[in-house]
Amino acid sequence: MRCPKCQAENREGRRFCAECGLSFNLACPSCGFSNEAGEKFCGGCGQPLASAQQVATRFSSPEVYTPKHLAEKILTSKSALEGERKQVTVLFADLKGSMELLADRDPEEARKILDPVLEHMMEAVHRYEGTVNQVMGDGIMALFGAPLAHEDHAVRACYAALRMQESVKRYAGEVQRSEGIPIQIRVGLNSGEVVVRSIGSDFRMDYTAVGQTTHLAARMEQMAMPGSNLMTGDVLRLAEGYAKW
Repeated sequence: MRCPKCQAENREGRRFCAECGLSFNLACPSCGFSNEAGEKFCGGCGQPLASAQQVATRFSSPEVYTPKHLAEKILTSKSALEGERKQVTVLFADLKGSMELLADRDPEEARKILDPVLEHMMEAVHRYEGTVNQVMGDGIMALFGAPLAHEDHAVRACYAALRMQESVKRYAGEVQRSEGIPIQIRVGLNSGEVVVRSIGSDFRMDYTAVGQTTHLAARMEQMAMPGSNLMTGDVLRLAEGYAKW
């Protein structure tokens, strides 16, 4: 079995690559269920998994999708951050109703429509020096303020949210004309504290959220109307006067 990330050969049955540590479990692009390598259909929803391997390769870890200039900054600053309590802004974004929109399509065709949405989201985060630390089937989780420290982390997160809405709307217009599919994303933001425990060589950050930091950001995303951004009062206090909604 060949690792899709480092191309090392691994014996059958391994769950992680012996060379680079990449997980061979595949998250279903439709429902998020974790499947083992080699399985052809999802154990959670029965959808084909042919496209999940492509997603695992392209979005497998921050090391793969983090721009080089940001990766260099993270490596330079990570030793100073580890073990510290940091003020951050957490951003969750997803494609609302992706399963319903793409359910009748071939998985390969569905990924061709969905992957550019993820790429627009990630480009917006990276433009304002945020870190995408999780890529789900139809969305992302990003942090601003760690591992790259910025006092204006809330403002950067707001700008990123506005940018991804703008770029996805342009892309959605093309998809609407060519495929007849309405695409809208929703974004949720919250500011609070996290404790950074460690930052791996692949830029994955091990952290502990303090209080409701990440939970509230996810809740804001779930409550946001499609095509909109929803923030908590903590984000508003930090970004008020700098971002216009």
